[in-house]
Amino acid sequence: MKSTQLKYLLSALLLSFFSCQEKETVDLIVHNGIVYTVDRSFSQTEAFAITDGKFIAIGSNDEILNSFNAPEIIDLKGKFVYPGLIDAHSHFYRYGLSLKVADLTGIDSFEKIIEAVKSHREQHPNQAWVLGRGWDQNLWEEKVFPNKKLLDEAFPNTPVLLTRIDGHAAVANQKALEMGGITSNTNVSGGKIVLEEGEVSGVLVDNAIDLVSSKIPPVSNNQAREALLEAQKNCFEVGLTTVVDAGLDKETIELMEAMQKEGSLKMRIYAMITPSESNLEYYFDKGPFQNESLTVRSFKVYGDGALGSRGASLLAPYHDAPEEIGFLLDTQENFLKLAEQFDEHGFQMNTHCIGDSANRVLLNIYAKVLKGENDKRWRIEHAQVVNPLDIEKFSTYNIIPSVQPTHATSDMYWAEDRLGPERIKHAYIFKDLMNQNDMVALGSDFPVESINPLLGFHAAIARKDANNWPEEGFQSENKLNREQALKGMTVWAAYANFEENLKGSIEKGKLADFVITERDIMTAPEENLRDIKISSTYLGGEKVY
Repeated sequence: MKSTQLKYLLSALLLSFFSCQEKETVDLIVHNGIVYTVDRSFSQTEAFAITDGKFIAIGSNDEILNSFNAPEIIDLKGKFVYPGLIDAHSHFYRYGLSLKVADLTGIDSFEKIIEAVKSHREQHPNQAWVLGRGWDQNLWEEKVFPNKKLLDEAFPNTPVLLTRIDGHAAVANQKALEMGGITSNTNVSGGKIVLEEGEVSGVLVDNAIDLVSSKIPPVSNNQAREALLEAQKNCFEVGLTTVVDAGLDKETIELMEAMQKEGSLKMRIYAMITPSESNLEYYFDKGPFQNESLTVRSFKVYGDGALGSRGASLLAPYHDAPEEIGFLLDTQENFLKLAEQFDEHGFQMNTHCIGDSANRVLLNIYAKVLKGENDKRWRIEHAQVVNPLDIEKFSTYNIIPSVQPTHATSDMYWAEDRLGPERIKHAYIFKDLMNQNDMVALGSDFPVESINPLLGFHAAIARKDANNWPEEGFQSENKLNREQALKGMTVWAAYANFEENLKGSIEKGKLADFVITERDIMTAPEENLRDIKISSTYLGGEKVY
């Protein structure tokens, strides 16, 4: 009997020994969590293994722990894991630069704006220009554009340019206007110089801003590097592992690539190119480009301006300004020429379209070039007001809507003033757009909105503001559910970037980008979503926050 027991014991020890010997060594094991893989079946699991920056196995705790060894093993103790979050439309570089200018967001009067700008100047007395961003006249009592008079009194000898929250309007003082050569007789295509009683008010809309901003001294290499690194730090803190940067020049893209190669810039970037003549020539010759850190295969085109500054191009006049209809920022002939060139050279066309007229014009141009079913993944950025007659064009031509849920909850207080009670029903129609191709890419447009993607998640599923108003949600018929919202900022955003084989879900062979939270965004009460914090952010299996 003792001999038999001894044999069983020896067999068990040998089995245990060889089992240990057979375990594969990996770089990192993560287990004992609730893992949302966002794979095709939207499955949940408990653990995964990572090596060489990629997921190599996903499964139960027993499956992973019995199959792998690792020098680092993380016990999540029931925490929640999601794929690394992707912002499908942002201005990452511009956000980094904006951290060095006066922050005017949320200020409820122009008089207080002046005080904030003065305070900023005291802290940065040696800057050649006084710059600020974030003002919004819709927050002020009279809700009208500002006048430069107070700026001239405060800064008679230093040029000042303060950009509106949407980036499509700005107010400049007289010194800056003189440097830009702007008078009451200046004409500009695709923009507007606002006059009051025949005199320049200081407010510039869309292309008119360039007359002044082109005079601002260029950013130095060191300043650009600092901006990118500071933006990266803040974005990692909120769980972003990939950002779509909408509108960059060759020099900035090449700086990003150089910093990624040296290891200082870890953020993964999908870079949309600004279609300047020099950029077109260079990238048409080079062609689309992609590696694990950088994708360059699209151009960012501006169709029109913004609703808040009445630069969005509408099919009928503004409800609160019957003499205005907005405008396109280029001719239809030029838009078509660009579309044909992008198609010829294998690039996506990603066009900013806010108004229903801009959406119609660009959708029709896309249709003319794309012709029908395709896998070119051209995108409409914002798709903010879409006439019902145009919605089906997204599905007919496989056009991807790239939308920003927080725009709806930021604009809902005044958007009906601009559009009227009927046309507002065709604005911010995220679910209707998603239903066309069973997907929608979700972003924030930061720094226009917050960099925190969970604010966008909340806005997408609740259609409510920070105070959880309105009670039923703004135009609640266009709410997304939580699965759709998470896909919109992970796997669908990756697809819109031609990156779905690299990222967007926790699956074998994909880049090991993931985030960890203490609370579950898929089950937490709506009113608590905006307060959920990211515990950790991992990029390629490396903890970056």
